[in-house]
Amino acid sequence: MITREHYDHDLRRLVSDVLSLGEVVGSAVQESVRQFRREDRAGAARLVAGDARINAHRLRVESEAVTLIATQQPVARDMRLLAAILDIAGELERVGDYAKGIAKITLAADGMARPPEILALMDAMCARSIEMLDDVLDAFADGDARLARSIIPRDDAVDALYKQVFAAVLKLPSGDPQAIEHANYVLCVAHNLERTADRCTNVAERVIFAATGERPAFEAVS
Repeated sequence: MITREHYDHDLRRLVSDVLSLGEVVGSAVQESVRQFRREDRAGAARLVAGDARINAHRLRVESEAVTLIATQQPVARDMRLLAAILDIAGELERVGDYAKGIAKITLAADGMARPPEILALMDAMCARSIEMLDDVLDAFADGDARLARSIIPRDDAVDALYKQVFAAVLKLPSGDPQAIEHANYVLCVAHNLERTADRCTNVAERVIFAATGERPAFEAVS
């Protein structure tokens, strides 16, 4: 059995790996929205291909966490932290999937009109979602349940922006199949950003559990 000092080192490294995964997926979301804005198909293709690295990162975190659980049989707070890490890695990987989804839309939506008012709403959704992600990663790094609790209600603002995108899409010209297809693309991008914020609330709940043992009375998003 490894020493406590070695175990603590491995646990800190695992937390660092989770934070690194969070930074990668946050950058992917931001980049995917920029690519959609600019019709950057080459960049979108690279982002889609790069999702495999995010998946591999998640699997590496899970493998390391399971190894620590199996070899050290942690109890109390350490066990809660490792259980949270397993969940959080999955939540972050799903955020990466949303970025990949936006990139795929960029590849499919060749020549599509991008109304400035809708792009502005998407930019706001992206900014708020990334702020939530950055803050929840800080809360995870510090075991800060208070910060994690403050993040969960902020999902409402992203939901409100999504409703504004939906309302703006309803005002777009319609009547031909291509217009309907393009409207669906816009809604898919906005939906992926809204889901990104939802995942941040899930991570916040895991942080609260790891830090306090309490399960917040919020409904996790599947």
